[in-house]
Amino acid sequence: MMEKENERNGLPCVAEISVLPEGCISDIVSLTTPKDACTACAVSPIFRAAAESNAVWERFLPSDYQAIIAQSSSSLDSLNFSSKKHLYLSLSDNPILIDDNRKQCFFLDKLSGKKCYLLSARDLCIIWGDTPQYWRWVSQSESRFPEVAELNYVWWFDIRGKMSTSMLSPKTNYAAYLVFKLRRRASGFNPPPKASVGTTGGVEDYKQTVRLGLPAREPRQQHQIVPSLPQQHNSHPKQRKDGWLEIKLGEFFNEGGEDDQLQIRLMEVEAGIVKSGLIVEGIEIRPTKG
Repeated sequence: MMEKENERNGLPCVAEISVLPEGCISDIVSLTTPKDACTACAVSPIFRAAAESNAVWERFLPSDYQAIIAQSSSSLDSLNFSSKKHLYLSLSDNPILIDDNRKQCFFLDKLSGKKCYLLSARDLCIIWGDTPQYWRWVSQSESRFPEVAELNYVWWFDIRGKMSTSMLSPKTNYAAYLVFKLRRRASGFNPPPKASVGTTGGVEDYKQTVRLGLPAREPRQQHQIVPSLPQQHNSHPKQRKDGWLEIKLGEFFNEGGEDDQLQIRLMEVEAGIVKSGLIVEGIEIRPTKG
């Protein structure tokens, strides 16, 4: 009736989108984001059916998700989810261990569906890491990995991580975070170490000063460091929900389309001060917000 009335009045014909076939609505929703798809469920029953369809959530999953899941001991259970949406949410809320369950942890960013990784301490290059006098490998109940690295003491502090950018989502801004804890008597991290994050094909690495102590412990140093290094960023730890601390080491843009090498480094080798009390779970790479 409305369409015919509009035609008589010379107005454009307008039809509600809900009259479209469910498959067409699914195609439209799949071009949005997982967050938008969840919002669309509240529009109408047909929108809900379309937004929860496997066709939509298959588009939100990485194209190589089956190959990634196959690297995990939980692969069979993960592939038997009742829907692609349930699989997506599981990969967002429950990271899976891959690479023999020792070196890497994979999960999805819940809002965007972008790929994320946590590189274990065993997957990092830690200077003197294989010398028990300086570092020891211990188990932590809060860790997803069998072992974490605990620092006894070193003068040269140097941790490096690397991975192929082809493992990450293309056209995405990423940030790298050190996931760690501090023993009560941790010391030696002043002057603070420097972090750098970049790719072998990048123009310039993202560099910043990394203050491993919580801000409340050293408020004066926080104010002193800013004017002395105006050209650099500064980073402070934040508490994570899993009981660990994290501190941003830097950002980079993953263009995609070619196999480049992401390189991450945290080091302090000049002060000649003994450093101790750091427990490293790994380095997490995930999309930046906004």
